[in-house]
Amino acid sequence: MNPERLTKIILGPVVAEKATRVAENHNQVVLKVLPSANKLEIKKAVELLFDAQVESVTTTNVKGKIKRTGRVMGKRNDWKKAYVTLAEGSDINFVGAE
Repeated sequence: MNPERLTKIILGPVVAEKATRVAENHNQVVLKVLPSANKLEIKKAVELLFDAQVESVTTTNVKGKIKRTGRVMGKRNDWKKAYVTLAEGSDINFVGAE
């Protein structure tokens, strides 16, 4: 796999109440990833960027919502969400304070 592509796969963490609950209960991290990324690429990218052992990856395609502004109808973009299960003892710190 191309190391340059691996650095661009992860777009950022998903900050939501459900993501926090999953992180506390199941040692998982929820990430927003490129729609074209597969599970193996996501696993390699997390291991490369965060030096964490990954047990498994589950992905979900999130459909964009249809919104209305006045008389104009619009649609938000579709995106992909990845639930990354970390190995016991591994942790990812997004704050960056070590």
